[in-house]
Amino acid sequence: MNSKDFIALEERYGAHNYHPIDVVIAKGEGVWVWDVEGKKYLDFLSAYSAVNQGHCHPKIINTLVEQAKTLTLTSRAFYNNLLGEYAKFVTEYFGYDKVLPMNTGVEGGETAVKLARKWAYEVKGIRKYEAKILFAEGNFWGRTLAAVSSSTDPDCFEGYGPFMPGFEIIPYNDIPALEKALEDPNVAAFMVEPIQGEAGVRVPDEGYLKKAYDLCNLKNVLLIADEVQTGLARTGKLLASDHENVKPDILILGKALSGGVMPISAVLARDEIMLTIKPGQHGSTFGGNPLACKVAMTALQVLKDEKLAENADKMGKIFRAEMQKLVNESKIVSLVRGKGLLNAIVIKPFGDKTAWDVCVALKENGLLAKPTHGDIIRFAPPLVINQKEIEWAVDTIRKTIKSFE
Repeated sequence: MNSKDFIALEERYGAHNYHPIDVVIAKGEGVWVWDVEGKKYLDFLSAYSAVNQGHCHPKIINTLVEQAKTLTLTSRAFYNNLLGEYAKFVTEYFGYDKVLPMNTGVEGGETAVKLARKWAYEVKGIRKYEAKILFAEGNFWGRTLAAVSSSTDPDCFEGYGPFMPGFEIIPYNDIPALEKALEDPNVAAFMVEPIQGEAGVRVPDEGYLKKAYDLCNLKNVLLIADEVQTGLARTGKLLASDHENVKPDILILGKALSGGVMPISAVLARDEIMLTIKPGQHGSTFGGNPLACKVAMTALQVLKDEKLAENADKMGKIFRAEMQKLVNESKIVSLVRGKGLLNAIVIKPFGDKTAWDVCVALKENGLLAKPTHGDIIRFAPPLVINQKEIEWAVDTIRKTIKSFE
């Protein structure tokens, strides 16, 4: 079977809820992937930042295989010999009292919202079922009914109503708007991405997150940081929140928590918040399974051992400097923005071509990326990338862009 056969098979039997670039990947190693015909590509998306440690990292894969031979799942009906070890490891790693383990990033978001509501009623003293959660315009944290209820993207929410009550949307990167919204005594939490990923790598003004945290703290409102995409060394720090020395009241992690080998997410908080949920009030069959616990510890250790935050910071600066040169000399690239190795360029309208066409051409030239919101191309390679590979990527992007001019 060739690529066309595999694409046709998926189109015939799979739901049409994605529109992928026409490449069928069969193998991955480090920053590189190969299609079924054997053509090699530089992966510049990292499964939306889930493979920060690189494809099939040998230490993570070895941990996965060895643990899978021993024990994979017990459910939370019983204790297992790894959850306690992992809970200690991850809470000390990030400096929190407790962790609630889940599987997917969106489950992490759901858990954070439930925790905030429980805390609102049991600790803050908001009247039952009147708690409000603030979200930033342009947010993206998944596609459950709660997640789409907080979305401002019609593709996410259209046709799925009625929506979750108790959610309020305010402008992103707008401190006065947050200040005004916090005047409502029923506000329990503000959930925000330190950098909006799916919205097109929207980086807020310097100091935004710190001011938001201080305002929330003043009003006894929880700051929930959605670091599913921005966390785990992606932006040049362990957490994007670290750039402003902010410690969120609730921290949501996912994606690269497993190095991309299985779904693992985590919600971290202090005891006052976490212990509002009692036995039977929230959970997951697979959350905190032994396999996930072992894999997550290795994935987190790899981030530190290989200094991937430092590498992301260094490689990101090189990449943005080169992309800025492209902005200055190109007729169709209007802007570059980002932090660490989470970056994006904005493509100006040109004829009947779009950012999608640029990504198709990049694929033909051996680099994989994907457009978002029509005119934006997100660039997020695995954090193990080296300078030679960054330079190859820059040359490929420049050559591809110039071919449209």
